[in-house]
Amino acid sequence: MRVLQKYFALEIGRSVLFVLIAFLALFAFFDLVGELKSVGQGGYTLQKALLYVALELPGYVYELMPIAALIGTIWALSQFAARSEFTIMRASSMSTGLAGLMLVKIGIVFVVITFAFGEFVVPHTSNLAQRTKMLGKGQSLSSEFRSGLWTKDVIRSDGMTGETIGSRFLNVGAAQANGQLQGLKIYEFNNNFHLVSLITAAKAEYQGANRWLLHDGSEAKFSDTSMDQPNKTSDLTDAIATERFSSRTLISEMTPEILSVGFTDPEQMSAIDLVSYTNYLSENNRETARYEIAFWKKVFYPFAVFVMMALALPFAYLHFRSGGVSLKIFTGIMIGVSFQLINSLFSHLGLLNTWPAFATAILPSALFMLAAVGALMWVERR
Repeated sequence: MRVLQKYFALEIGRSVLFVLIAFLALFAFFDLVGELKSVGQGGYTLQKALLYVALELPGYVYELMPIAALIGTIWALSQFAARSEFTIMRASSMSTGLAGLMLVKIGIVFVVITFAFGEFVVPHTSNLAQRTKMLGKGQSLSSEFRSGLWTKDVIRSDGMTGETIGSRFLNVGAAQANGQLQGLKIYEFNNNFHLVSLITAAKAEYQGANRWLLHDGSEAKFSDTSMDQPNKTSDLTDAIATERFSSRTLISEMTPEILSVGFTDPEQMSAIDLVSYTNYLSENNRETARYEIAFWKKVFYPFAVFVMMALALPFAYLHFRSGGVSLKIFTGIMIGVSFQLINSLFSHLGLLNTWPAFATAILPSALFMLAAVGALMWVERR
């Protein structure tokens, strides 16, 4: 049985690798064609376009691995059936359960690869790809927003520790790809939601340890007692104290990583980053459903490889005369595309209907696994 396991692994691994490379080449070609129209804008050269396309490839590896596992397994098993090898294996006491177990052992390798790409490779390469594109074109990350980027923060009595004494709303005019912020407006409120300070700064640079260095700015402080019921213009004047500064430090929970999330697809974030950002949103009383769904999808998506390989197993029971290999491959492609569409559809439905994030993420895989079990029962009865 060890020889048979090795034979299965070799044939399926070779087929999956071939399918994956073919898909990557196809998507890389389309991406490059799409980038060619931007070549020549600013400093965006053909070399940078090629680098951008290359950095996007790990994301496609993550997304396409279940489909490649499905099509590659269908191809290998269909070849077994066409050469009557699978029939001989079954006659030699190989049960459906044993065949499924061998596929599970092979699938573990693909699951680990998918998880590693999704958690450790894609978040970094996707971020580098966007920065390469923006720096090449000389664009800022938030240039597409009319009012800039808005984010919310809390003010604590002792920098990053201590009790919460207020809240802070930050408006960033432009976030450069190098991490520098430009055109800042910072509104600080106390716990009664009274405006106590308005800070403006021409730019800000991150110093690490939750510290930002603000440059060329001013701060207007508002007195609570004088601003309660102002009756005269002089009261308003006395209530506001303004001072200018060339540089000052701002301690904030906001970091470049948190800001970059505003421009990053949650599907491209790691599970650790999703947990961190979800906690940040929760602490600031902001909606977290989208990121919770993305987190659970990140957890379950690698295991979709098992589901796809289970769907491929019934094809081994269909003899060559029941349909050509090309028809089986086409069917596999349609199944894979359907899985991706339904997976995406459930994410939107779960977000719109406030379904539990766990259920939203696992339902597509569960439905396709039920379909795989049903297909196996059907082919065995035949």
